[in-house]
Amino acid sequence: MDRWTKHIRRPVEREGAEKYIRLVLLSFAISVSGTRLFLYLTGYPQLGNSTLHIAHLLWGGLLLFIGAMLLIIYANRWIYRLGAILTGVGVGLFMDEVGKFITRSNDYFFPAAAPIVYAFFLLVVLLYLEIRRPNRQDARSEMYRVFDTFEEVLDHDLDHQERADLKARLHFISENAEHPDLSHLAEELLHFVQSDQISLVPRNPDWLERLTQKARSYEKRWFPQKRLKTILVSGLSVLGIWSMRDLSLWLLELPAPVRLQQTLLELISAGRLGSMTGLQWLTTETALKAACGLILLIGAGLLVTRHDKLGLRFGYFGLLLLLTIVNLLEFYFNQFSTIVPATIQFCLLLILIYYRRRFHPA
Repeated sequence: MDRWTKHIRRPVEREGAEKYIRLVLLSFAISVSGTRLFLYLTGYPQLGNSTLHIAHLLWGGLLLFIGAMLLIIYANRWIYRLGAILTGVGVGLFMDEVGKFITRSNDYFFPAAAPIVYAFFLLVVLLYLEIRRPNRQDARSEMYRVFDTFEEVLDHDLDHQERADLKARLHFISENAEHPDLSHLAEELLHFVQSDQISLVPRNPDWLERLTQKARSYEKRWFPQKRLKTILVSGLSVLGIWSMRDLSLWLLELPAPVRLQQTLLELISAGRLGSMTGLQWLTTETALKAACGLILLIGAGLLVTRHDKLGLRFGYFGLLLLLTIVNLLEFYFNQFSTIVPATIQFCLLLILIYYRRRFHPA
């Protein structure tokens, strides 16, 4: 056993890992929503004949295999990005057919499939948030990242900022390494990086960096605090009212609940409401969504009355409850049509986080 375990080293997070996870997230979301939209618009066509049916799960598995093989075979950074995209698209195509593999009847439209896909997406989001958190620096991990960055030196694509980052990391390693050989290696590499033998190129930011720089140049002019606050208050108010809509309408028409009966009949005919347990979950979902709506309205009201920090807390908590708990039930009862409101909620959460970070930093 020792012969095998002695070759296992403590894992080190790859340089830029959060960017690759973000690509997985985006390609996964686009893959699932795009596949469902395409199938809906085309009438759910099937590739095959009377005997064969080539499900898109197979294409997802193929893309996952190609992505894994690329990452195993090649070491270039652009391969990591391509592998992340293929992984996201592949797992999206794979997870989209989860309903077929949790039912005896291979039911693609099984109601629980949508919340399972959404829950999986939330787990990847949690992984992304964990990866984004800064790690404790140590000499060994920093040397791994130095070697990763040295790809730019090999391809003659090192710019001034990457050189400065390399120098900072090598200085840290030489001063904090526990083993003298690692410190000596860092000093030799630092001498090479600082020498005139290394060629530098002008920094050429990618499209995302250029877009970010352009957005930052316009943000102060187009989005001062007052305007951004107006957008945030309006968004929280509209979303809060929308979240309370179902419960409000059902309570108003209690003497003759025509709309409630119609909704229940539609859910029963779609197979999403077949027992008292299902009705209880529907009631819970409606009540929770209304409670979140009330929280969002309170947050908007606090922002209007200039209690910004408390209002932001209410808005953040309400949006988080909608995205993590309420939407799981929403995906069960309303299926993939919930993608649109979930996207709006997520965008509003990003605006709230941006507003808090810019005008009310902790």
